[in-house]
Amino acid sequence: MMMTERTQANLLTIDQLDAEDALDLIHEAQAFKAGKQVELLHPAYAINMFFENSTRTKTSFQMAEKKLGMQVLDFNAATSSISKGESLYDTLKTVESIGVNVAVIRHPQTDYYLQLTQNTNLHIGLINAGDGAGQHPSQCLLDMMTILEQFNCFHDLKVLINGDICHSRVARSNAEMLWRLGAKVYFTGLKDWFDASLAKYGEYGDFDELLPQMDVINLLRVQHERINGTADAQFDESEYRRQFGLTKQRATQMKSNAIILHPAPVNRGVEIDDELVESPQSRIFTQMQNGVFVRMAIISRLLRFQNLL
Repeated sequence: MMMTERTQANLLTIDQLDAEDALDLIHEAQAFKAGKQVELLHPAYAINMFFENSTRTKTSFQMAEKKLGMQVLDFNAATSSISKGESLYDTLKTVESIGVNVAVIRHPQTDYYLQLTQNTNLHIGLINAGDGAGQHPSQCLLDMMTILEQFNCFHDLKVLINGDICHSRVARSNAEMLWRLGAKVYFTGLKDWFDASLAKYGEYGDFDELLPQMDVINLLRVQHERINGTADAQFDESEYRRQFGLTKQRATQMKSNAIILHPAPVNRGVEIDDELVESPQSRIFTQMQNGVFVRMAIISRLLRFQNLL
């Protein structure tokens, strides 16, 4: 896939990256993890615009920006002019006009960025930090980096994505990129929460039958904020754990070199037992560490496009 000028200026969906391009970003992230340093050619400024709550993604981007030597502007969605009816486009034009180079955006609306990219008058670099149940490209890349560190390749690896798939931007991004990189993707979880559009990337199956064959178990939390009130009120945590939770007993069926991934936040005792979160096979906190370096690589690409690096 040839990267166009427009895709080099932004990272909004995993569709923008073919396998080679994703690996290039991961290899740069690995270089940062090994101690690579860069020096800005000119001062550079970032703003992190989060319209949904976040701990890991927001602080990870903040750390990445600071490690690259950028100045980071404060932004509070609740006190911004968007609360007065200003459009996201006009807010971005405002921060672009005062000198911001890169805006990182998390938004509850799926595909919020489509209207922004159709407007050629917007020149600020954009990074999608998650849109509704749409895409989460930086989480996808940090997950791929964590898998690559463990197995050194993707070809024929068996990866199980387990949980609330239809509401998960992580499931969507990871399934697509894993398929592109040559892994074999499988899904499990409540059948009503499986998104049939993902069937082109892998097959749905029974958790207990699939688990012993898997190299990677990618767990997802139940996204209560995206489930309608009646279904959410009827949700039974103990029954969900019984059917789909990675319990201590189930974990004994895992391959000895299999790893556990989770984008977090983790609901301990629901999709995974408490004792497994920091177990030897868990890479949950490694994912968080790798997230800083992946985001450094993503931001660096945008800064090079702007001749700032």
